[in-house]
Amino acid sequence: ALDLATAEGLKTHVNAHYRAAQLQDHLGPDVTLHLEQPEILDTGGGLKAALPTMNGDPVATLNSDAVWVGPNPLNILQAAWRPHMDCLLLLVPIERTTGYTRAGNFAIQADGALRRNEAGQVYTGAQLIRRQAVLSHPKRIFSLNEIWDACLRTGGLYGVTYAGEWADVGTPQGISQAEQMLDAANV
Repeated sequence: ALDLATAEGLKTHVNAHYRAAQLQDHLGPDVTLHLEQPEILDTGGGLKAALPTMNGDPVATLNSDAVWVGPNPLNILQAAWRPHMDCLLLLVPIERTTGYTRAGNFAIQADGALRRNEAGQVYTGAQLIRRQAVLSHPKRIFSLNEIWDACLRTGGLYGVTYAGEWADVGTPQGISQAEQMLDAANV
């Protein structure tokens, strides 16, 4: 995720809680570290807390427990972004996932709008999201799913399909499977 953001010349922000000092030492001075202390703020709360130090609208987010093989997901999102969107999620068909063991998340309609659907595509952890969609959320600790649900209700949630492959590295098995996927892509 860091390499993908750097390739696009984006300023990188990282939320941290566990071993934050060790993470800061590893990341170095070019990455802005946001400490979630004393409690973890979840995906939405962490982004909300970081937004005052970030520029741009929409902002891009990449999950750190994901690997993409193929085009830079940020390029795909930027090319598909339209002014009427509040949030644009990068999705992948479940058959192009590695290490992912759950159901799908969303179905993309003909106009790109999303609806929740377990038989649909999988959210890859990459998105563009309007600042106001996050800042207007009333809670301090919350999941981005709450924002997506609000955008579903107002018609502002959209998706685009990723042309490459994607791996979920949120489990030890997913890590080894992602390494195999990367090895195969580098052949």
